[in-house]
Amino acid sequence: MENAHTKTVEEVLGHFGVNESTGLSLEQVKKLKERWGSNELPAEEGKTLLELVIEQFEDLLVRILLLAACISFVLAWFEEGEETITAFVEPFVILLILVANAIVGVWQERNAENAIEALKEYEPEMGKVYRQDRKSVQRIKAKDIVPGDIVEIAGELSLSFFFFICYITECSHFQKAENYIENISVYQF
Repeated sequence: MENAHTKTVEEVLGHFGVNESTGLSLEQVKKLKERWGSNELPAEEGKTLLELVIEQFEDLLVRILLLAACISFVLAWFEEGEETITAFVEPFVILLILVANAIVGVWQERNAENAIEALKEYEPEMGKVYRQDRKSVQRIKAKDIVPGDIVEIAGELSLSFFFFICYITECSHFQKAENYIENISVYQF
């Protein structure tokens, strides 16, 4: 539903086919779950170490330095004279810098992946919804919440992005409350 914040309560409930006093029926939940899937982000597989290393050499500047090291190595190979050994210093220094850059890049990428995994610990595991099979609020797994569910949010942090219908007051107009900490707009009606 686009521009849900501009619609009346009745229009939103009608769009989702929700009964205001009892919530979604079990049949509706099943159909919506089949249509939209679980309320969770798909798990991404991490990159292998080899993929991370190869990714570090995909930058244009790194490729130019690699080409310069190869050209310098070939020129040093064909150089004659007493300074033959010292001619190999320049290509080896360039290669060492590129290897050090790749090691740091892989290390940073792994740290970023670990930080994202650590953030997943803050995802709520349970949610409170009103559904037709029970008259009062019930706790279900957050991944089982579907579009149209009447979700109770009372002092809990929610990191999911789905439409909430909040029964905090019984007035029919929206009261916009700014959450300055998270910079999220919450609409109550």
